[in-house]
Formats: sequence, C-alpha cells, structure tokens
Amino acid sequence: MEIQDGPVAALVLAAGGGRRLGGRPKALLPYRGRPLVEHAVAVVRAGGCAAVTVVLGAAREQVRAAAELPDCRLVDNPDWAGGMGSSLRAGLAALPPEASAVLVMLVDTPGVTAAAVARLLAAHRAGAELAAAAYGGRRGHPVLIGARYFAEAAAGATGDAGARALLAAHAAEIALVECADVAVPDDLDTPADLARWAVT
Repeated sequence: MEIQDGPVAALVLAAGGGRRLGGRPKALLPYRGRPLVEHAVAVVRAGGCAAVTVVLGAAREQVRAAAELPDCRLVDNPDWAGGMGSSLRAGLAALPPEASAVLVMLVDTPGVTAAAVARLLAAHRAGAELAAAAYGGRRGHPVLIGARYFAEAAAGATGDAGARALLAAHAAEIALVECADVAVPDDLDTPADLARWAVT
C-alpha cells in the first residue's frame, strides 16, 4: 500500500435531534459538565486530526451559543431530520481540499477515545484508504474514508445509512483496526444509555 502523508480532517456529525431522548439534541447533552459536542471535538483533535468540521442540525443556534468550538468549521444541515446521510453529504462538501482522508466521528459515542482515533490515523498513514475501528473483530465507529472515496460516499449517503453503502461496496478493502482495549463503541440513544454513561 502507498504511504499517505496528507492531513486527515475530522467530521463530527452532531445534527441529531435525540428523538428517543425526548427531543434533546445530542450535541447539547451534558457530558462531564460540558456539551457532548465539545467532547467529540476534543477527542478527534487529541487523536491527531488536523482540521475539524462539525455538522449541526437540531437546535443549531442553541448549539452555536452554548458550545465552545474554536477553530471548527460549523456546517448547518437544514435537512437533518431526514437522517444521517444528509449530514454526511453536507460535511464532505465542506472538507478542506488538501485532506487526504476524513475521520467520521458520531457525536453520541463518548466511549470513543483519542487512542482509537490515533490508531485509525496510523492505519491511513500506512496506506489504508478505508479503515474502521473494530471491537472484538466487529466493525464500529469511528470510520476513516480516503479522499478518493469522498464522491462515492456522498452519492450513497441517503436516509440514516451514512457511509454504509460505501463500506458495503468496498468491504474487502476496509482495514479493521482493533480498538476494544482503548475504546467503547456504544452510542447514546435512550434514557437508559444516558444513565449508563452517567451523563450529568
């Protein structure tokens, strides 16, 4: 595989409305005393991502007012209610042109760590153009997508599928990067999830 040396951008998908959480926008869920979106941004930065784009949707003006997101490119997705696909498309369109890849981070996965992000970036530098964190051998989040796949990822991003179509089409090319020893892939979808993560 060809060694990759371009910068890896991060794309934090933070547009969800938290329908199963009583309509509490996920970006604003309190985590360790601050909005959850701040935690996601801090993780991708600590993991080595060069630039951070955050896609906002539900309560986007409240998120802009409440969250401290310095040096992030904030992208509004007015179609956020249609599913994650529209947020992925909006984010991909806003990436810096010099990015050799993008690391896609979901705002509601607080157990994903900077160490997991760093492992995916290392896999990319070693030549992987598609990579995903794996947990006990099962593919999870976050996911890294090389620049050559941006257009295909955007074309297949419909409804709540996100990058699913791209990853299915290129399953044999995905480098699975084991992260179970440094991260937890669970997302925050329900009140029980919130209680388990002790979000306060």
